[in-house]
Amino acid sequence: MSSSRTTLHPRRGRHGSATVQLPRITGRCSSSSTSESTGPATRRHVIVTLALLVLLKITVTVIIFGIGLDSEPRDAVRLFRHPGLLLRSVLAMYVLVPMAAFALVKLLPLTPGVEAALLVLAVSAGAPLLPRKLLGIGDGAYIFSLVVISSVLAIVLVPVWLAVLGPLFPRLPSLAPERAALVLAESFFLPLLAGMVVRRLFPKVAAWTAGRLIGLASIVLALSAVALLAAHWHVVLEARWTGILTLAALITLSLAIGHLVGGPDEDDRTALAIACAIRHIGIAVLVAASVPGPRTAVVVAIYIAVSLAISVPYLRWRRAASARRCAT
Repeated sequence: MSSSRTTLHPRRGRHGSATVQLPRITGRCSSSSTSESTGPATRRHVIVTLALLVLLKITVTVIIFGIGLDSEPRDAVRLFRHPGLLLRSVLAMYVLVPMAAFALVKLLPLTPGVEAALLVLAVSAGAPLLPRKLLGIGDGAYIFSLVVISSVLAIVLVPVWLAVLGPLFPRLPSLAPERAALVLAESFFLPLLAGMVVRRLFPKVAAWTAGRLIGLASIVLALSAVALLAAHWHVVLEARWTGILTLAALITLSLAIGHLVGGPDEDDRTALAIACAIRHIGIAVLVAASVPGPRTAVVVAIYIAVSLAISVPYLRWRRAASARRCAT
Protein backbone atom coordinates (compact mmCIF):
# COMPACT_ATOMS: atom_id res chain seq x y z
CA MET A 1 0.00 0.00 0.00
CA SER A 2 1.53 3.28 -1.05
CA SER A 3 1.64 6.32 1.24
CA SER A 4 2.07 10.05 1.15
CA ARG A 5 4.39 12.10 3.30
CA THR A 6 4.62 15.83 3.80
CA THR A 7 7.92 17.20 5.10
CA LEU A 8 9.28 20.66 5.74
CA HIS A 9 12.80 21.06 4.34
CA PRO A 10 15.13 23.81 5.57
CA ARG A 11 17.96 24.80 3.27
CA ARG A 12 20.84 27.18 3.66
CA GLY A 13 20.61 30.61 2.08
CA ARG A 14 23.62 32.45 0.74
CA HIS A 15 24.08 34.31 4.03
CA GLY A 16 24.11 31.11 6.03
CA SER A 17 20.60 31.32 7.42
CA ALA A 18 18.03 28.66 6.92
CA THR A 19 15.17 29.37 4.61
CA VAL A 20 12.02 27.32 4.39
CA GLN A 21 10.88 25.55 1.27
CA LEU A 22 7.32 24.54 0.62
CA PRO A 23 6.46 21.02 1.69
CA ARG A 24 7.49 18.37 -0.79
CA ILE A 25 4.97 15.65 -1.45
CA THR A 26 6.53 12.26 -2.01
CA GLY A 27 5.10 8.90 -2.81
CA ARG A 28 1.81 8.08 -4.48
CA CYS A 29 -1.66 8.28 -3.09
CA SER A 30 -4.08 5.45 -3.44
CA SER A 31 -6.81 7.84 -4.50
CA SER A 32 -6.76 11.05 -6.49
CA SER A 33 -9.13 12.74 -4.05
CA THR A 34 -6.67 12.28 -1.18
CA SER A 35 -3.88 13.76 -3.26
CA GLU A 36 -5.98 16.74 -4.22
CA SER A 37 -7.23 17.47 -0.72
CA THR A 38 -4.12 16.81 1.38
CA GLY A 39 -1.41 18.33 -0.83
CA PRO A 40 -3.00 21.74 -1.56
CA ALA A 41 -4.25 22.07 2.03
CA THR A 42 -0.77 21.42 3.41
CA ARG A 43 0.79 23.85 0.96
CA ARG A 44 -1.75 26.53 1.87
CA HIS A 45 -0.96 26.00 5.54
CA VAL A 46 2.77 26.49 4.92
CA ILE A 47 2.13 29.56 2.76
CA VAL A 48 -0.05 31.08 5.49
CA THR A 49 2.67 30.41 8.07
CA LEU A 50 5.36 32.03 5.94
CA ALA A 51 3.08 34.99 5.19
CA LEU A 52 2.42 35.56 8.90
CA LEU A 53 6.13 35.40 9.71
CA VAL A 54 6.82 37.95 6.98
CA LEU A 55 4.00 40.13 8.31
CA LEU A 56 5.52 40.00 11.80
CA LYS A 57 8.83 41.25 10.40
CA ILE A 58 7.13 43.98 8.37
CA THR A 59 5.16 45.30 11.33
CA VAL A 60 8.32 45.41 13.44
CA THR A 61 9.97 47.43 10.65
CA VAL A 62 7.00 49.82 10.51
CA ILE A 63 7.11 50.34 14.27
CA ILE A 64 10.82 51.16 14.07
CA PHE A 65 10.12 53.62 11.24
CA GLY A 66 7.56 55.23 13.54
CA ILE A 67 10.17 55.45 16.30
CA GLY A 68 12.41 57.28 13.85
CA LEU A 69 9.60 59.72 13.12
CA ASP A 70 9.41 60.47 16.84
CA SER A 71 13.14 60.74 17.65
CA GLU A 72 16.04 63.18 17.48
CA PRO A 73 19.60 62.02 16.60
CA ARG A 74 21.06 63.61 19.74
CA ASP A 75 18.92 61.30 21.90
CA ALA A 76 20.92 58.26 20.70
CA VAL A 77 23.99 59.17 22.77
CA ARG A 78 22.16 59.90 26.01
CA LEU A 79 23.34 56.66 27.66
CA PHE A 80 27.00 57.43 26.96
CA ARG A 81 26.67 60.46 29.24
CA HIS A 82 25.52 58.11 32.03
CA PRO A 83 27.99 55.17 32.06
CA GLY A 84 26.53 53.66 35.21
CA LEU A 85 23.07 53.44 33.69
CA LEU A 86 24.57 52.09 30.45
CA LEU A 87 26.40 49.34 32.33
CA ARG A 88 23.29 48.38 34.31
CA SER A 89 21.18 48.29 31.15
CA VAL A 90 23.63 46.01 29.32
CA LEU A 91 23.99 43.79 32.40
CA ALA A 92 20.23 43.37 32.74
CA MET A 93 19.43 42.78 29.06
CA TYR A 94 22.41 40.69 27.96
CA VAL A 95 23.45 38.82 31.11
CA LEU A 96 20.80 38.58 33.83
CA VAL A 97 17.76 37.86 31.64
CA PRO A 98 19.60 35.16 29.60
CA MET A 99 20.80 33.56 32.84
CA ALA A 100 17.21 33.48 34.12
CA ALA A 101 16.09 31.75 30.93
CA PHE A 102 18.92 29.19 31.11
CA ALA A 103 17.95 28.39 34.69
CA LEU A 104 14.33 27.80 33.65
CA VAL A 105 15.46 25.49 30.83
CA LYS A 106 17.68 23.49 33.17
CA LEU A 107 15.20 23.25 36.04
CA LEU A 108 11.89 22.58 34.27
CA PRO A 109 10.72 19.68 32.06
CA LEU A 110 9.95 21.53 28.82
CA THR A 111 9.05 20.37 25.34
CA PRO A 112 11.77 20.83 22.69
CA GLY A 113 9.88 23.70 21.04
CA VAL A 114 9.48 25.65 24.27
CA GLU A 115 13.08 24.99 25.28
CA ALA A 116 14.42 26.22 21.93
CA ALA A 117 12.15 29.28 21.99
CA LEU A 118 13.23 30.21 25.53
CA LEU A 119 16.87 30.05 24.49
CA VAL A 120 16.20 32.03 21.31
CA LEU A 121 14.40 34.72 23.30
CA ALA A 122 17.10 34.69 25.98
CA VAL A 123 19.87 35.59 23.55
CA SER A 124 17.71 37.95 21.46
CA ALA A 125 18.40 40.97 23.62
CA GLY A 126 17.66 44.44 22.35
CA ALA A 127 14.76 46.85 22.54
CA PRO A 128 13.56 47.96 19.09
CA LEU A 129 9.89 48.20 20.10
CA LEU A 130 10.14 50.94 22.71
CA PRO A 131 8.59 54.10 21.27
CA ARG A 132 8.46 56.82 23.89
CA LYS A 133 4.78 57.50 23.24
CA LEU A 134 3.98 53.85 23.89
CA LEU A 135 5.52 54.13 27.34
CA GLY A 136 4.17 57.60 28.02
CA ILE A 137 6.76 58.25 30.70
CA GLY A 138 9.93 60.30 31.01
CA ASP A 139 11.50 62.50 28.37
CA GLY A 140 12.14 59.63 25.97
CA ALA A 141 15.89 60.24 25.50
CA TYR A 142 16.89 57.21 27.58
CA ILE A 143 14.35 55.04 25.78
CA PHE A 144 15.63 55.97 22.32
CA SER A 145 19.27 55.66 23.38
CA LEU A 146 18.52 52.22 24.81
CA VAL A 147 16.88 51.21 21.53
CA VAL A 148 19.88 52.22 19.43
CA ILE A 149 22.70 50.98 21.66
CA SER A 150 21.08 47.64 22.48
CA SER A 151 20.50 46.96 18.79
CA VAL A 152 24.12 47.78 17.93
CA LEU A 153 25.32 45.44 20.68
CA ALA A 154 23.01 42.70 19.37
CA ILE A 155 25.16 42.46 16.22
CA VAL A 156 28.00 40.99 18.28
CA LEU A 157 26.43 39.64 21.46
CA VAL A 158 23.59 37.57 19.95
CA PRO A 159 25.94 35.47 17.75
CA VAL A 160 28.38 35.15 20.68
CA TRP A 161 25.64 33.82 22.97
CA LEU A 162 24.52 31.34 20.31
CA ALA A 163 28.10 30.14 19.81
CA VAL A 164 28.66 29.72 23.56
CA LEU A 165 25.40 27.85 24.10
CA GLY A 166 25.62 25.68 20.97
CA PRO A 167 27.55 22.80 22.62
CA LEU A 168 25.17 22.81 25.60
CA PHE A 169 21.93 22.98 23.60
CA PRO A 170 22.19 21.18 20.23
CA ARG A 171 18.77 22.45 19.12
CA LEU A 172 20.00 26.04 19.15
CA PRO A 173 21.00 27.30 15.67
CA SER A 174 24.02 29.45 14.91
CA LEU A 175 24.01 33.01 13.61
CA ALA A 176 27.04 34.64 11.99
CA PRO A 177 27.82 38.22 13.09
CA GLU A 178 27.68 39.44 9.50
CA ARG A 179 24.21 37.92 9.13
CA ALA A 180 23.06 39.61 12.35
CA ALA A 181 24.51 42.90 11.11
CA LEU A 182 22.73 42.55 7.76
CA VAL A 183 19.39 41.75 9.35
CA LEU A 184 19.66 44.61 11.83
CA ALA A 185 20.67 47.00 9.05
CA GLU A 186 17.68 45.99 6.94
CA SER A 187 15.08 45.67 9.68
CA PHE A 188 16.22 48.30 12.19
CA PHE A 189 18.78 50.90 11.14
CA LEU A 190 17.40 51.62 7.65
CA PRO A 191 13.77 52.19 8.76
CA LEU A 192 14.99 54.13 11.81
CA LEU A 193 17.14 56.45 9.67
CA ALA A 194 14.34 56.76 7.12
CA GLY A 195 11.95 57.88 9.85
CA MET A 196 14.45 60.40 11.17
CA VAL A 197 15.03 61.81 7.68
CA VAL A 198 11.28 62.22 7.20
CA ARG A 199 11.09 63.96 10.58
CA ARG A 200 13.85 66.35 9.52
CA LEU A 201 12.20 67.16 6.18
CA PHE A 202 8.55 67.13 7.27
CA PRO A 203 8.40 67.68 11.05
CA LYS A 204 4.67 68.36 11.22
CA VAL A 205 3.81 65.29 9.16
CA ALA A 206 6.14 63.16 11.30
CA ALA A 207 4.65 64.46 14.54
CA TRP A 208 1.11 63.68 13.35
CA THR A 209 2.00 60.28 11.88
CA ALA A 210 4.38 58.71 14.41
CA GLY A 211 1.97 57.77 17.19
CA ARG A 212 -0.79 56.65 14.83
CA LEU A 213 1.57 54.52 12.75
CA ILE A 214 3.10 52.88 15.80
CA GLY A 215 -0.33 52.18 17.29
CA LEU A 216 -1.66 50.63 14.08
CA ALA A 217 1.46 48.51 13.54
CA SER A 218 1.36 47.33 17.15
CA ILE A 219 -2.22 46.12 16.65
CA VAL A 220 -1.23 44.31 13.45
CA LEU A 221 1.73 42.74 15.27
CA ALA A 222 -0.53 41.39 18.00
CA LEU A 223 -3.12 40.13 15.49
CA SER A 224 -0.40 38.44 13.41
CA ALA A 225 0.88 36.64 16.49
CA VAL A 226 -2.66 35.50 17.35
CA ALA A 227 -3.24 34.34 13.76
CA LEU A 228 0.00 32.36 13.84
CA LEU A 229 -1.15 30.70 17.05
CA ALA A 230 -4.52 29.88 15.50
CA ALA A 231 -2.85 28.37 12.44
CA HIS A 232 -0.67 26.16 14.65
CA TRP A 233 -2.96 25.51 17.59
CA HIS A 234 -1.51 22.02 17.96
CA VAL A 235 1.84 23.59 18.90
CA VAL A 236 0.12 25.53 21.68
CA LEU A 237 -1.37 22.27 22.95
CA GLU A 238 2.02 20.57 22.73
CA ALA A 239 3.58 23.38 24.77
CA ARG A 240 1.09 22.61 27.55
CA TRP A 241 0.44 24.84 30.54
CA THR A 242 3.95 24.14 31.80
CA GLY A 243 5.46 25.77 28.73
CA ILE A 244 3.12 28.77 28.73
CA LEU A 245 3.64 29.35 32.45
CA THR A 246 7.39 29.11 31.90
CA LEU A 247 7.19 31.84 29.26
CA ALA A 248 5.13 33.92 31.70
CA ALA A 249 7.75 33.29 34.39
CA LEU A 250 10.53 34.50 32.07
CA ILE A 251 8.59 37.69 31.29
CA THR A 252 7.89 38.33 34.97
CA LEU A 253 11.53 37.74 35.89
CA SER A 254 12.63 40.04 33.06
CA LEU A 255 10.37 42.82 34.31
CA ALA A 256 11.69 42.35 37.84
CA ILE A 257 15.32 42.38 36.69
CA GLY A 258 14.90 45.58 34.69
CA HIS A 259 12.93 47.24 37.47
CA LEU A 260 15.51 46.41 40.14
CA VAL A 261 18.61 47.18 38.07
CA GLY A 262 17.30 50.35 36.41
CA GLY A 263 18.67 52.70 39.06
CA PRO A 264 17.11 55.45 41.19
CA ASP A 265 15.11 57.16 38.43
CA GLU A 266 11.65 55.59 38.36
CA ASP A 267 11.04 56.22 34.65
CA ASP A 268 14.40 54.67 33.71
CA ARG A 269 13.51 51.60 35.77
CA THR A 270 10.21 51.24 33.95
CA ALA A 271 11.79 51.60 30.52
CA LEU A 272 14.49 49.03 31.28
CA ALA A 273 11.94 46.60 32.71
CA ILE A 274 9.85 46.75 29.52
CA ALA A 275 12.99 46.47 27.37
CA CYS A 276 14.05 43.32 29.23
CA ALA A 277 10.60 41.75 28.86
CA ILE A 278 10.03 42.54 25.19
CA ARG A 279 13.42 41.31 23.95
CA HIS A 280 14.39 41.77 20.29
CA ILE A 281 11.45 40.18 18.46
CA GLY A 282 13.06 40.78 15.04
CA ILE A 283 16.19 38.83 15.98
CA ALA A 284 14.09 36.17 17.73
CA VAL A 285 11.98 35.59 14.61
CA LEU A 286 15.14 35.42 12.48
CA VAL A 287 16.80 32.82 14.70
CA ALA A 288 13.54 30.89 15.12
CA ALA A 289 13.21 30.69 11.33
CA SER A 290 16.56 28.85 11.30
CA VAL A 291 15.09 26.03 13.40
CA PRO A 292 13.45 23.34 11.22
CA GLY A 293 9.68 23.37 11.47
CA PRO A 294 7.35 26.09 12.74
CA ARG A 295 7.30 25.17 16.43
CA THR A 296 9.95 27.57 17.69
CA ALA A 297 8.52 30.49 15.71
CA VAL A 298 5.04 29.71 17.04
CA VAL A 299 6.30 29.64 20.63
CA VAL A 300 7.91 33.04 19.97
CA ALA A 301 4.42 34.20 18.94
CA ILE A 302 3.08 32.81 22.22
CA TYR A 303 5.74 34.86 23.98
CA ILE A 304 4.57 38.02 22.20
CA ALA A 305 0.98 37.42 23.32
CA VAL A 306 1.93 36.54 26.90
CA SER A 307 4.35 39.47 27.16
CA LEU A 308 1.56 41.86 26.19
CA ALA A 309 -0.76 40.31 28.78
CA ILE A 310 1.83 40.79 31.54
CA SER A 311 3.63 43.98 30.47
CA VAL A 312 0.53 46.11 29.86
CA PRO A 313 -0.73 45.90 33.49
CA TYR A 314 2.80 46.63 34.72
CA LEU A 315 3.05 49.63 32.41
CA ARG A 316 -0.32 50.97 33.59
CA TRP A 317 0.78 50.64 37.20
CA ARG A 318 4.00 52.52 36.46
CA ARG A 319 2.18 55.23 34.53
CA ALA A 320 -0.19 55.76 37.46
CA ALA A 321 2.77 55.95 39.85
CA SER A 322 4.49 58.46 37.55
CA ALA A 323 1.33 60.59 37.41
CA ARG A 324 1.10 60.60 41.21
CA ARG A 325 4.72 61.73 41.49
CA CYS A 326 4.10 64.58 39.05
CA ALA A 327 0.99 65.66 40.97
CA THR A 328 2.84 65.98 44.28
